[in-house]
Amino acid sequence: MLDFDTILRTGVVRWRYLDDQYDVQEWRQMTERLSRPTDAGVDAVRMLEQPAIREVVPRDPRISARWHSHDYPSTYAKWNYHPEYEIHLVRESTGHYIVGNGIGIFSPGQVVLVGPNLPHNWISDVLPGEVVVGRDVAFQFLGSWLDSCREQLPELNELGPLLARSTRGIEFFGATAARAAEELEAIGVTAGVKRLTHILRVLDVLNSAPQTDFRALSAEGIRPPDDPHTADVMNRALDYIFQNMHGSVSLSRAASMVGMSESAFSRYFKQASSQTFTDIVRKMRIAHACKQLRLTTKLISIIAKECGYSNISNFNRQFMREQGITPSGYRDSNRVYTSSQ
Repeated sequence: MLDFDTILRTGVVRWRYLDDQYDVQEWRQMTERLSRPTDAGVDAVRMLEQPAIREVVPRDPRISARWHSHDYPSTYAKWNYHPEYEIHLVRESTGHYIVGNGIGIFSPGQVVLVGPNLPHNWISDVLPGEVVVGRDVAFQFLGSWLDSCREQLPELNELGPLLARSTRGIEFFGATAARAAEELEAIGVTAGVKRLTHILRVLDVLNSAPQTDFRALSAEGIRPPDDPHTADVMNRALDYIFQNMHGSVSLSRAASMVGMSESAFSRYFKQASSQTFTDIVRKMRIAHACKQLRLTTKLISIIAKECGYSNISNFNRQFMREQGITPSGYRDSNRVYTSSQ
């Protein structure tokens, strides 16, 4: 019989929450039904036709919150949202993250707290066919679970401001990120009281972070659209942008790929991501330029071309719009040269 995580990894189950609660017997019946090959395809189609798509985070009655690790690419590594809070750790690879309407570069050791229903995705720089094994760790828990804990353990009330800020997504740095990563890894290899100890420790580490060790990633009020096709459209569009951002990226090409007119796709994309197609392309390109300016000695004109800007004046203008500083000024303030490549 298939277990619930296996079903999720194979991409079979995409169904909506019913009051954000699951019945254990319903899980068992679901896995038994899907284990019969003649029924699996039919059930998958029915689930995909449900009116809202979000990541399903299974509940295991033996534990209070879910810890899991996954590869990239993976069924989990998509533009998605869910009602749980998520503490996300990147173990391997570099690439671009999208949290709400915030876009930037990630590298190993990045820790982010994602609030409920905030869309997010991490896209790694990989070659075709390449797999990054165990790229991510995700610890996910419902606010209702923590609320129940706080009724009996009022000391946990001090987490309120942290959880409130998480609606914008919070990235952690420095010693805070390093300590949080250790506790997140420990959750995955312990059980019982020891596991609870590490859960409380990671929450305490994030809650105690000094101002210099964290920042908000997104604007307030970002909400996912209630459309069953949004995840597919967004993932295909984002993959297209990511694969081509060093050269030509076309709104018309993206619209054609998802079977929409340019005007319809433009409106749909803005509604789904809270920003325009052009905004996301610019943010991805400038984020990549920032990385190159920090880590290499390449000429700014070369970096501009590698980021899809054939005109250096346009590159400088777009960089200033996004970062509020010139490329040369950014390099002077953030240089961490490692190579000229």
